[in-house]
Amino acid sequence: MRDIMRKEIRLSASPLAFLFIAFGLMFFIPGYPILCGVFFVTLGLFHSFQAAREANDIVFSALLPIAKRDVVKGKYLFVCFIEACALTLMAIATAIRMTALADAAAYRANPLMTANLFALGIALFIFGLFNWIFVGGFFKTAVKLGRPFVTYIVIAFLTISAAEALHHFSGLEPLNAFGTEYIALQGGLLIAGLLAFALMTFLSCKKACGNFERIDL
Repeated sequence: MRDIMRKEIRLSASPLAFLFIAFGLMFFIPGYPILCGVFFVTLGLFHSFQAAREANDIVFSALLPIAKRDVVKGKYLFVCFIEACALTLMAIATAIRMTALADAAAYRANPLMTANLFALGIALFIFGLFNWIFVGGFFKTAVKLGRPFVTYIVIAFLTISAAEALHHFSGLEPLNAFGTEYIALQGGLLIAGLLAFALMTFLSCKKACGNFERIDL
């Protein structure tokens, strides 16, 4: 798998996939829906899949002396690698905002979601949705990109809207707590987001492997 991953990074990936990792730093922006940064990271991955399709990368990969399911696993590994890089930037921004900048006026006056552990949990959930809906949907045909990506966009922005709205409801204010307030609650939600990401990615990859093996390229 190491060689497949090297091929994905050096030959198949679009430069946009790496460039858009920087959108993880949107977690620093006050007065802006920070979870949109998660979407932009997945947009870079979409462009990578699009560029690979136009270059017949899937056919090339299937002709290599590897199992067809390893082609799918290579794509998932690359996607998870990019998501992990972006999440690292988000986590760094969150840690700074929860400590050094916890009392900054620009963030305290922000009516939108603040960067905390709950936000990271939602970010993981959205990444899981991308892996489940788009990457899994792509491998149903290994050609069509539009429908699964549009479906992902709709569900992702519904999720972002819901996450942004939750802390405005009575009793749910702790979801948007600053600093280390309610850290146990938010830590539990972060773990829930991580588990959801892992489950969606695993099940999607398993199903995609089966679908791809049935495709006649």
